[in-house]
Amino acid sequence: MTTALWSGNHDGADFGSGVSLIIEPGTEPGSGPRLHRHPYAETFVIRSGRALFTIGDEQIEGRGGQILVAPANIPHRFTVLETYEAVHIHESERIVTEWLE
Repeated sequence: MTTALWSGNHDGADFGSGVSLIIEPGTEPGSGPRLHRHPYAETFVIRSGRALFTIGDEQIEGRGGQILVAPANIPHRFTVLETYEAVHIHESERIVTEWLE
């Protein structure tokens, strides 16, 4: 069994899992990924902080304690508003991203 550090991108295939993770240990305000999508759903488990998410045509302010989901093939992005800690769960053994901007 391999152990992962509590940060960064982790392809599930490296651990014998069908789920991949992006672990955000404390991302600073103003940062966040540009618009993108995945061929599978991405679940955001927000541990603390706040971020403004755009998922499709909807804008949602995600806060610590919330769980948000970007469905498969739906463009999404977020901008950190307050130091953000989260686990992003990718329903795939590998992280696959199509950048749209």
